[in-house]
Amino acid sequence: MFAYILRRLLLMVPTIVGVVTLTFIVTQFVPGGPVEQMVTQLRHGESRHGADGGGGSGYHGSQGLDPQQIEQIKKQFGFDKPPLTRYLLMLKSYATFDLGQSYFQHKSVWEVIRSKLPVSISLGLWTVMLTYAVSVPLGIAKAVRNGSRFDAVTSVLVLVGYAIPGFVLGVLLLMLFGGGTFWQLFPMRGLTSDNFADLSAAGKVLDYVWHMVLPVTASVVGNFAIVTILTKNTFLEEIGRQYVLTARAKGAPERDVLWKHVLRNAAIPLLTGLPAAFVGAFLNGNLLIETLFSLDGMGQLSYDSVIRRDYPVVLGSLFLFTLIGLLTKLIADVCYVIVDPRIQFDSVDR
Repeated sequence: MFAYILRRLLLMVPTIVGVVTLTFIVTQFVPGGPVEQMVTQLRHGESRHGADGGGGSGYHGSQGLDPQQIEQIKKQFGFDKPPLTRYLLMLKSYATFDLGQSYFQHKSVWEVIRSKLPVSISLGLWTVMLTYAVSVPLGIAKAVRNGSRFDAVTSVLVLVGYAIPGFVLGVLLLMLFGGGTFWQLFPMRGLTSDNFADLSAAGKVLDYVWHMVLPVTASVVGNFAIVTILTKNTFLEEIGRQYVLTARAKGAPERDVLWKHVLRNAAIPLLTGLPAAFVGAFLNGNLLIETLFSLDGMGQLSYDSVIRRDYPVVLGSLFLFTLIGLLTKLIADVCYVIVDPRIQFDSVDR
C-alpha cells in the first residue's frame, strides 16, 4: 500500500508539470496579453484627458507612448525576460508553492484565491451534502420499489431536474421568490446582508442560510439524477447477489438484509466518490450561478483572470487545483481499501 501511494505521488509531478507547461505555452500565443492591456488602458486614459480623440475600443500598439514606458510595463509584468526564463522561474516558484503576484489585483495569488474560496466552498459544501442526503435515500427507495409507480414518477422528476440548466432554474427562482415578478422571500444577491457584522450569532446563521437558499437550490437540483440512479443501480445489483438470497433464506428480516448487508456493499462507490465530488463542487466554481446571484467565487475569478490575461492567477490556480484534484483521486483510491479490505493494490500492481 505504501509503495502504491509513493508511486502515485511521484507520478503527480510530471502530470502537474505537463498541465502547467501546456497552459504556459498557450498563453504565449494568446493575443492581447497583460502588457497590451496595460498599454491600451494608458492610451485610453490619455484620450479621456484630450490627448487625442481616437482612443478606439481595441489595442493599436504602443502609438503615443514613450518606448521607455513600454519597457517599464514589460519589466513590471516580467515580460522583459525570454519565455524560457520565465517558464523556469515559474516552475522554481511552484516547487516552493509560491504562486506569484496577480498582475492587476496587486495581491499574491494565494490571497486572491483565499478571498474567493468562502463562496465556492459554501456552494460546494451545501450542494454535495444535499445531493447525498436526498439522492441516497431516494435511490434506495427506488431500488426497493423497482418498477412501481413511485419509481417511475421519481425517475421523471430527477431527470427533469437534470435536464434544466442551473442558470435557467436560477432565473426562474429569482422571478418567483427573489422579487423579480412575484414574491420577495429571498435576497437576490450576495452571501450575506450589509449589516451582517451587527447581527447576533443566531442572526448571522439565519442570514447566511437565507442568502444560500436560491443559489444552492439552482446548483443542486441537477445533481440529484446522477447519484440517485447510481444508488438505485448499485442496490439492485447487490440485492440480486447470493449472500442476500442466503440471508433471506435464513429468515433474516428484510430491514436487516437491506441496511446491514446490502447497504454496506452498495455504499462503496458512493463513499469513495464523495471526496472527488466535494472537491470538484467547490473548486470548479459555477460561473453562471455566481454571476446570476452576484457571488464572487472561484468561477467568477477564473473567468475574470482569463479575460484580463492575469496569467499568474490563471496558472497558479490551475497548478493548485490540479494538485488538489490528483490528491483527491489518490484519497478516493485509498478509501476503496478502507471501505473494502478485499481490494489490494499490491496484487493489482503485480
